[in-house]
Amino acid sequence: MASSKPSSEAIATASPSASILLVSPNNEILLLQRVKKSSSFASAHVFPGGHIDPDDGPLPSQDDVHIHEDNPAYRMGAIRECFEESGILLAKSREGSQHLLRLDEADRDSGRHAVHNKKVKFQDWVRSHGGEPDTGFLHPFTRWLTPSHIPRRFSTQMYLYFLPLAHPGIPQSLQIPTSDGGVEHTEAHFLPPAEWLSLAKADKIILFPPQFFLLSLVADFLKVPRADSAQAPRLEILQDQRNKLLDFIRTGDPSWEHKCISPSALRKEGKRLMMGLDEPGQELEGTGRRGDAERVIWVQFKGKEGTSGLEVAWRRDAQSDDIGDGGDASSNASEDEGLRQALRGPKENL
Repeated sequence: MASSKPSSEAIATASPSASILLVSPNNEILLLQRVKKSSSFASAHVFPGGHIDPDDGPLPSQDDVHIHEDNPAYRMGAIRECFEESGILLAKSREGSQHLLRLDEADRDSGRHAVHNKKVKFQDWVRSHGGEPDTGFLHPFTRWLTPSHIPRRFSTQMYLYFLPLAHPGIPQSLQIPTSDGGVEHTEAHFLPPAEWLSLAKADKIILFPPQFFLLSLVADFLKVPRADSAQAPRLEILQDQRNKLLDFIRTGDPSWEHKCISPSALRKEGKRLMMGLDEPGQELEGTGRRGDAERVIWVQFKGKEGTSGLEVAWRRDAQSDDIGDGGDASSNASEDEGLRQALRGPKENL
């Protein structure tokens, strides 16, 4: 029997989606820039990801709380979307190789377009080339559930995936992202997470709260090694950073693998909104699921111009009498739209 939780009032169904924080051989993070012709928040930078397709696999019913948990369909959808959007195929050879499946650029491009246009199922295409989607090396890294008062809602599973560290036997062309020709994105780049954050703080790129928050977390671990002869070899440093990040996401109560975050408005200060990250969402009330009670994120939603003033702060540093009392924490139409855009699958932004 499905494990369900009745709701006292009707809320919009949260559509299942998934995204990947893809880590390069140099411990950089991939972001894609959305097309300028997008109907709203054009040119924002996002992680590769999107809706879960029925061909990705079965999911629990919408009234089952387990639909908001890691599942093989979410993993398959995340890898498929990454391939469609960036051209990077996260698949291993069925012959047992630990390296990514090696296909030439022409094969990857033709498969990418065929999958995107639904001329072939992603899993069938990968297997026809002797591969298997590498779902086992995805590491769950929070789930984000759109607040219940927003009309269009999404339940997005975030993952980490580490591309292999540089090795003479790995063709680098397999790990170079490309745009999809302007269908959904115009650019695809790896940069250190700290650099992405700096660009957003300088208003040179648009990031939304989930992306900014997760980049802030990984920036504490994934850093460009210094050119210092006293340090350990570069590959050893990069691997140590990855190990420490994996240790981190397994900590906490609940761990970052299992946190579910449904942002809530706490208070305003000028044009900026302070958002709490501790609530799991209305569907998950009473289930024991929780988000992050230690941090908050500040943001100014600027309508079609995106966001500004993003900052992650410790919740304990906010004066307790300000939270819920110090200002009007209600959200307006622009903020609701900002939340909806921030928490839905990237493909839905078109």
